[in-house]
Amino acid sequence: MKLVTDSITNQNAAQVVAAGQSAILAGDCVIDFSAVVRCDTAAVACLLAWMRLARARSRKLELLAVPKDLLSLATLYGVEALIDGA
Repeated sequence: MKLVTDSITNQNAAQVVAAGQSAILAGDCVIDFSAVVRCDTAAVACLLAWMRLARARSRKLELLAVPKDLLSLATLYGVEALIDGA
């Protein structure tokens, strides 16, 4: 699923996470962040929710073009290994 928003923040996280969950439930476990240029901690929460759902379905999440901001936040919160092993 290619994210169609240019940002993932607390303002739109509910919609973003729902779109990702729908894609995962439909069998699309590739999340393409190439359109995302801004994110806050809500993006980490979205990512963790998607990872939980994918794992619950015995699927592996593939992440494309993960923004540097998201990588920095994941490092700050100590979950960067989850992104590497998505």
